Amino acid sequence: MFINLVKNLEKLGYQVSCFGSAKEASIYLNSQIDHQTVGFGGSMTLEQMGLFDSLSKHNTVYWHQGISDKEASKNMRMKANAAAIYISSVNGIAETGEIINIDGNCNRIASIVYGHEKVYFVIGKNKIAKDYDSALYRARNTAGPLNAKRLGAKTPCAADAKQCYDCSSPERICRGLSVLWGKPMTGEYEVILIDEVLGY
Repeated sequence: MFINLVKNLEKLGYQVSCFGSAKEASIYLNSQIDHQTVGFGGSMTLEQMGLFDSLSKHNTVYWHQGISDKEASKNMRMKANAAAIYISSVNGIAETGEIINIDGNCNRIASIVYGHEKVYFVIGKNKIAKDYDSALYRARNTAGPLNAKRLGAKTPCAADAKQCYDCSSPERICRGLSVLWGKPMTGEYEVILIDEVLGY
């Protein structure tokens, strides 16, 4: 399972753990993260896994997803960015190891590159692409439009959820791009690969 990807990620300095199901991955994460402050990036993968509820039973977890009040959402994102542990999914990951995320507020891409004791990337098999170009294409033309539609953004991509139009809409959600060519030099990073379709 994920043999080539695991090999390439480990060469790039990441810890890697593989699981057959989201439930198994959730059990593992709950065993690894205890009595910590934990920040979540916006993620349908984490929502589908019910990870906020399970981790919140024995950790202090900060997540802005579902908070409609702008100021409260901003405050929650700031707390998440200051947490010891940060958990995010990705918009695309290449078999060659590049990890790609696109963001609107850019809180998520800010958090995954610096400032936490450990970052976990939780990734369903549908996020994997054969190479960097394919992973970037997936992030822009699959994840971006589906997230825009979910958020009710008034953008061309949200209307059909099929492709990026590189629009100039004031509600455009793809405003920042991060590419990790390898593990950042500070902090621990672990990639959690799950043999299920999760998120966008």
